[in-house]
Amino acid sequence: MVSGTLVYVGAFSLLFVFWAYGIVSFALDCKNKFLPALARLVANWRASRRERTEESEREQRERQLY
Repeated sequence: MVSGTLVYVGAFSLLFVFWAYGIVSFALDCKNKFLPALARLVANWRASRRERTEESEREQRERQLY
């Protein structure tokens, strides 16, 4: 009876360790990989939008000159 309980608690503890490791690993992946990639994506999107706006303003000024 006692040895069955010890096996159950030991197995549960081992599974808990892997579960906790998975959560910590996922959180670190998000912090170190996914969030910087998302920040670069947003920065590139904003830069391209800014370039398009500047280009259209430049073309509009050129049309007004002629």
